[in-house]
Amino acid sequence: MDTREAIALDRPAQRRLTILTHLAAGELTLGEAAAILDLSVRQVRRLAERLHSEGIAALVHGNRGRRPANRIGEDQRAELLRLAKGTYAGFNPVHMAETIAEEQPALAVSARSLRRILEDGGIAKVRTRRPPRHRSRRERMPRAGMLLQADGSDHDWLEGRGPRLTLIGGIDDAMGILPGAVFRAAEDAAGYFEMLGQTARSVGLPLALYTDRRGACVKDPNRPPTLTEQLPGQRSLTQVGRALEVLGVRWIPASSPQAKGRCERAWGTLQDRLVSELRRAGASTLEEANVVLRRYLPRFNERFGVPPAIEEPAWRAWPSPFPIEAELCFHYRRTVARDATIAWDGSALAVPRRRDRRSWSGRRVTVEEHLDGSLWVRDGNERHRLREAPAVAPLLRARSSSRAAPLEAPSERPVTDEPRSPSAAPAQRRPHKPAPDHPWRR
Repeated sequence: MDTREAIALDRPAQRRLTILTHLAAGELTLGEAAAILDLSVRQVRRLAERLHSEGIAALVHGNRGRRPANRIGEDQRAELLRLAKGTYAGFNPVHMAETIAEEQPALAVSARSLRRILEDGGIAKVRTRRPPRHRSRRERMPRAGMLLQADGSDHDWLEGRGPRLTLIGGIDDAMGILPGAVFRAAEDAAGYFEMLGQTARSVGLPLALYTDRRGACVKDPNRPPTLTEQLPGQRSLTQVGRALEVLGVRWIPASSPQAKGRCERAWGTLQDRLVSELRRAGASTLEEANVVLRRYLPRFNERFGVPPAIEEPAWRAWPSPFPIEAELCFHYRRTVARDATIAWDGSALAVPRRRDRRSWSGRRVTVEEHLDGSLWVRDGNERHRLREAPAVAPLLRARSSSRAAPLEAPSERPVTDEPRSPSAAPAQRRPHKPAPDHPWRR
């Protein structure tokens, strides 16, 4: 009866067995074997003696089959699996490990250990990564604020709990941080204004903005320029393009999504981590999603931000004498009427009195429609808030004494709704015709 036991050797043990066999055959010296195995001569001598006395079993590591001293306890494993299926459902292992380390330090484990625990517990991976395609990657800008990559990400951020939203944000090319971002119902100019306003308040204005070609800054860039655009040599700008030109921010159009690789990769990370944060908070409206976004952005920037090559930033201070909300808003040109009003959306807006007491009549002014809905008028360096003008009073004219009907005593005849006869209608007055030598005819 064969009582021999099969011994499995891993790759390092197999390599040691080969070298020690050559050593026992006299084909290698102790020094050569020690150099190949990267061990000391004394250790190689010990291994050779143990191999000669105990056989191949001497090469098996002594801890094989033993329980590791630092193994995570079963109670902690069960608690991590419960959290992965409940509170942190949908979190990837790295995101979940970082969140647990912040909120529950007693359960903190490494991302690699957590990944093994989830695999052993039968919890499938949240995302499967595709093999990367070869692309030549552009070097980062050396200083923060030199380039801001901006875009909108249309995604089911609320996972059916609410409307489909679009995340509009800008990522700094040098550091990979998001200084400004906002949820909107769609990718629109107001979202870009809000994102640029957050950026200007937190760090400053960038030197250049890198966006898609579709109408963010230029109206229909694919059509040929009109005659009015050819004469000055400039395409018609959108509201965002007009604001960038006033603030001195250069606009760079991207020819493909891959050109804004850093921005697209940030959207992929946010569509994983931010969706989990929104799910955990139970956000179901646009307002609730923006609250969660503002709370999560500092954590995102701290986790994924990298130091720039040059520490001195290139963010610019606010260049306009007007506040941020006065430039990052919608501007419209209007002419002031003689009664100091401006026509607006079927109604009239009253313009306050000028500081120099001069008349507004006939002046071409700029109406600012702020993101909060307020309306302001600007003329040069003068700004006033607009209010709705009073309603127009009915036009009253005095009756002619010759055509005025005499007052009669009230008759006893009852009042009826029957129409009057044509003879009772007032006679039409013929228009006055001036003489041939009248001054109007000269």
